[in-house]
Amino acid sequence: MADNSSFQGTERHFTATAAHSVEDVRRAKREWSSRLLRNARRASPRALFAAVSSNPDLNVVGVGVGEKITGNRHTGVMALRFLVRAKLPESRIVATHMLPRLIDGIPTDVEEVGIFRKFAAATTPSAVVNPQTRIRPAQPGCSIGFADPTGQFLMAGTFGALVRDPAGTYILSNNHVLADEGQLPAGSPIFQPGLLDNGNPATDGIARLARFIPLQANAANTVDCAIAEVIDPAQVSKAILEMGPPAGVAAAQIHMAVQKSGRTTGFTAGQVASIDTDVSVQYETGTFTFESQIVVVGMNGSQFSDNGDSGSLIVERNSNAAVGLLFAGSASHTLANHISQVLAALNVTLA
Repeated sequence: MADNSSFQGTERHFTATAAHSVEDVRRAKREWSSRLLRNARRASPRALFAAVSSNPDLNVVGVGVGEKITGNRHTGVMALRFLVRAKLPESRIVATHMLPRLIDGIPTDVEEVGIFRKFAAATTPSAVVNPQTRIRPAQPGCSIGFADPTGQFLMAGTFGALVRDPAGTYILSNNHVLADEGQLPAGSPIFQPGLLDNGNPATDGIARLARFIPLQANAANTVDCAIAEVIDPAQVSKAILEMGPPAGVAAAQIHMAVQKSGRTTGFTAGQVASIDTDVSVQYETGTFTFESQIVVVGMNGSQFSDNGDSGSLIVERNSNAAVGLLFAGSASHTLANHISQVLAALNVTLA
């Protein structure tokens, strides 16, 4: 279970009078997440990419705490939010598949988000790609990645931040960006730019996989993260492209203005929509459930992230304090781990 100390101050973002507390909504979230998302862990990728069904076991991809939105208007009311692949008209939903409007007096909201998937970019060697820049010293926000041992695909993700422990200095990114979803051994080379972006295995090695947090198939996850030990500290910088160095760590808050710099979409700005949402996410090795994640939407309807932005550090716009590690999303919504949980899991600090 997530550390609720990461989510203090949620109440002040809801102004409308209600008979329920934040803990009431979180309790309902845990119950409905268990009901709906545990089935997603067993569903096959073929079922999830088939035609949209009104069955909540297949249509719901997230359950979280957030503000109820009615007619594109913020209401100030705290609600249990169901994130669905597709929001269907009531005429197409059979009674047994209808999501409740109220749960023990708690209002609910339904939002269409599509399918959440990891946000690394990959293609086959024969594909034509847009090259990304080779940067020395390498900076967070740039392209990095591993080499597929089988040679079947090229990939790239994002260098999130520079971190350290008493033993060394490391590149922080996602497990799926640095460790191929936990399938690579420690010591595997990491390249900048990633090989998808014309990185040269002979000359562009910049780090070696040090450790990662395994993805759990039969239990809820809280983080998708890994670190790679830097080969030459002089060849890396902690200054994020277009944003400068992160200024410490802060807890994400609903409505917080945030920004990131990523390998694919570069610098983008967004707003935190939820700090406590459980989601099911598609990976190459299966569907994994994550609990109490951050949800971000782009400013003014813009896209906040896309494939290849996995691993980007999300920071508060005003302070540049790190709040999340981007790992997945859909065309409209971005998912991030709480950065405090990422750093604690890997036992590192920001450099």
